[in-house]
Formats: sequence, C-alpha cells, structure tokens
Amino acid sequence: MLKPLAISVTILCAGLGTASAGGYIAPVIAPVIKAPRVDPAIRNWEGLYLGGAIGYAFGADDRVGITPPGGGLVHTPGAVDISGMTWSLHLGYRWQREARGRQVVMGPELVYEGGNARDSLGSNGASASSELDRLLSLRWKTGLLNKAQDTLFYGTIGIAHGKFDYAVDGAGMSYADDFTDSAWTVGLGIERKINERVSLFGEWEFRQFGKSTLSDAAAYSTRATPEHHHIRAGMNIQF
Repeated sequence: MLKPLAISVTILCAGLGTASAGGYIAPVIAPVIKAPRVDPAIRNWEGLYLGGAIGYAFGADDRVGITPPGGGLVHTPGAVDISGMTWSLHLGYRWQREARGRQVVMGPELVYEGGNARDSLGSNGASASSELDRLLSLRWKTGLLNKAQDTLFYGTIGIAHGKFDYAVDGAGMSYADDFTDSAWTVGLGIERKINERVSLFGEWEFRQFGKSTLSDAAAYSTRATPEHHHIRAGMNIQF
C-alpha cells in the first residue's frame, strides 16, 4: 500500500511543478531614464561693436524773440523748430551678466551725428534760421535679453554736445553765426541679432538742450532753444 501512495505523491508533485512552470510570470519593466536637462546656450552680446544709422529729428520747440539793448521783448517773428534727416556713426562696448535668471547687457556708446535737420522763417519784416550742424554724444545703454537671447530691449541716458548754425535778421538785429550747446539725453530702443555678429536696431531719443543767449554787435539778443526728439534705425557689427 505504501508503494501506490508514494507513486501518487510523486505524480502530484510533478504536476504542481509543471503548473508552476507554465503559470503567469510578471513582466520585467525597465526603469524610465530621463534625459538630463540641457539649458539653452547663452548667446554672446559682450564685446566691442561698431555701427551706423540713419535718423530723423522732429518735435523741436524754439521760438524766436528779439530783445533790444535796453531790454523788453520787441519782436517775436515765430519759431525755428528744426526737423530733417540725420546720419550717424557709433562705437561702443558691452558687458553681459546674469541677474535673477535674466541676461543683462550694458555698456557705453560714443555717437557722432550729422545731417540736415533745419528750419527757417520769415514773418513781419524779420527772418530766422536754425540748423543742427553736428552732434557728439556719450551714452550709457542698459537692457534685458528676451528668452531666446536674440533680442535686446534697452534704455539710454547720456550727454550730448551740439554745434548749430543760427541766424536772425530784422527788428534791429543782425546775427549770423554758429554756437555750441550741451544737452542731456534719454532714450529707448530694441535691437535684434540676425547672426552672431550682425544686429539691427531702432530707437527713440529726447535731447534737452539749454537756452543759449545770442547777441549781435549792436547788443540785440535772442535765445536759442534747440531741444528736439530723434528717431533712428541702423546696424551693429560685433567684434
């Protein structure tokens, strides 16, 4: 009797083993490996650059008044509000730094400007004219780059020194000469890279000149106030 029992146990164990061998096996899931985060490369705006631009002066406010030697306003023929096309060359240097996760670009810029921004008048027996002959300015530019780092939004503040040709004739006064005056300037602009070295820009600037008193040989006088707005568009080449 023991022999048949042993055979039965052997058969049962073999069956259980076979069932286990052919039963459900959980699949092996490979761990998900995330690719390392790659930060975008920082575009380089730092270094020396040279550029040129064309512009337009407008929005001046220079009323002409003729004062005799004894004082008192004798004649006000009108205003010589200069306007017209300009051209300019500039040289600058920029530094680039990170501040609170944003790229900041800053640096000085020296600008030489010429053109034919002018105005003239003739009224009630008097005439006057004013022309911006040339302008030299030194500005500090500071701006932020966009996320793609291909566009710079900036502001400027600086000083300018201009040479003007001025003439007033009539009501006893005869003046025709040039004079120089200084101004403080503020502006806003945008610049976009089209490749690693070349960028295009557009900007607006306001120039606040003082009041210059001009006198002729007979001590008649007038005051010139050549403040104005200026817009320009141009190109920079980075070295």
